[in-house]
This record gives sequence, C-alpha cells and structure tokens, in this order.
Amino acid sequence: MSDWHVNASTAERYVDGTLAEPDCWSVEQHVEGCASCAGRVSRAVGAGPAGVLLGDVRASLLARVQGKAVAPAQARLPTRLWWAVGPALRGAWALALVVVAAGAVGLARGADFAGARSLLLALAPVIPVAGVAVSYGRHTDPLHEIAASTPRGGLRLLLVRTVAVLAVSLPVLAVAGLLLPGTSVTAPGPATWLLPGLALTLAVLALGGYVGCRAAAALVGGGWLLAVALPCLGESASAQSLAARLGEQLSLYLDGRTAQTSWAAALVLCAAVVAVRRNVYDRWETM
Repeated sequence: MSDWHVNASTAERYVDGTLAEPDCWSVEQHVEGCASCAGRVSRAVGAGPAGVLLGDVRASLLARVQGKAVAPAQARLPTRLWWAVGPALRGAWALALVVVAAGAVGLARGADFAGARSLLLALAPVIPVAGVAVSYGRHTDPLHEIAASTPRGGLRLLLVRTVAVLAVSLPVLAVAGLLLPGTSVTAPGPATWLLPGLALTLAVLALGGYVGCRAAAALVGGGWLLAVALPCLGESASAQSLAARLGEQLSLYLDGRTAQTSWAAALVLCAAVVAVRRNVYDRWETM
C-alpha cells in the first residue's frame, strides 16, 4: 500500500462521484502526504464541472484582496492605534486631568489663591499613575483577555498605553504649571514634578509585576499623597498657611539637585526591574 498512488482514472472517478466511498477515503488520506497525487486530483477537479465554479470563487477572492491592497496599510494605523491606547484615554481619568489642570489655573487667576501651584505639584505626579491604573486590565478593558493573549499584549501593550497616558498628561499639566502666575508662597518650580511623575509611573509598572496594576497604583499614588499631606496636617491653620506648609514640604521632595538625582535613580531602578521581569507581564491574571 505504501507504493499505491492515485492514477488518472481514479482521480476522474473521485471528481465525478462514481468512486466507491472507501476508495474516496483512501484518496483523501493519500493526497495529504503525496504532492504529485494531490496535483493530479486538483487538475482533475479543475477540468471537471466544479472547475468553473472554483474559478469564479478564486477570481472573486482575488478581486477582493487586490481591492483592499490598493488602500495603503497606513490607513489602518489609526484604528489599530486607537484599539491599543483607547482605554488609556477615556473615562473619568481624562476628566480628572482636565479638572486638575483647569482648576489650578482657575484658583490662581480667578480666585487669587497663592497655593494653586502647590496643589498642582502635589497632584500632578499621581495623575499619570491613575491613568496607568485605569488603562490596562480586565476591570477597564472588556477585550483584555483577547488583547493580552496576542503577540502585542502583555508588557508591550501596557507600555503603549502608559506612553499614551504620559503623552496626554505631561503636556497638559506642564502648560497648566506655566500658566500659573508667580506667588509669594514658597513652592518648587512648575516643571520639578516631571521627573518624579515619570519615576512614580515606572514604580507602578515595576510593583505591578508583583501585586497587580491597580494595587500598585494605589500603593504608589497613596504613598505619595500621604508623604506630602501628612506633615501639613499637624495643626489647624488658615488656607494660606497650609498652602505655604505644603509648598515647603514639596520643596523638600522636588527641589534641588539631590532630590532630582534621587528621582532619576529611582526611575532607572524601576525601569531595570520592569526589563528584568518583562516575562511576568505576559501572565498578569489579576490585573
């Protein structure tokens, strides 16, 4: 049986349906491993009544494929890009970003509140953290399981959405900081939060490999807010006094070469942890 092959007569009877059913099974099993017999049967099919129908189907498929190929691949890029970054740019986070930025400018210019810059600097580093928390995971993305199982899922998709969050939040908050007028209340410069914001965002990714994205964001963001706010709540005082105390506390964390160098070192360390543990992000079951 190993030397048996499909001859022309058998192929013709297979095509016109006159071949016995057991012999049909033998032909179908044989052509799976024999290229020459598969070609003989294919030619017989093409020469038979089904050949015209198959030719029409083939021509229709080629017309469709060629018609779609005319459109450049770049035309589909916005759809793929929106699918990748969509969860990062919708929902309450985007509204919170606008409220914080516009609120700080409104307080400073409309209400003449001297502590507006301090409030903005206190909240700005955790806004990207919150954006990362709501951009990845089954709790925010209904297609999370499908997306995470694709070659573009896992850490790659998480980084794409993190970059999308940073690309939106950093310019908005930076412009808001520049629009704030000068104040007599001690406060760091308007751009001093950028490096801490990046470091805290990378800290969420690094810690998320152990405890999940939401828990990591809560720990990192909550820790920052507590570190900034608790020293300012020791005793009751006026709003201006609290603003001044908040500005002094932020200056300890943000101002100066030592503080910025420490944040840079933390950023590099967190990036290294993410790189070393990159395979963990492919199986984030609790994200």
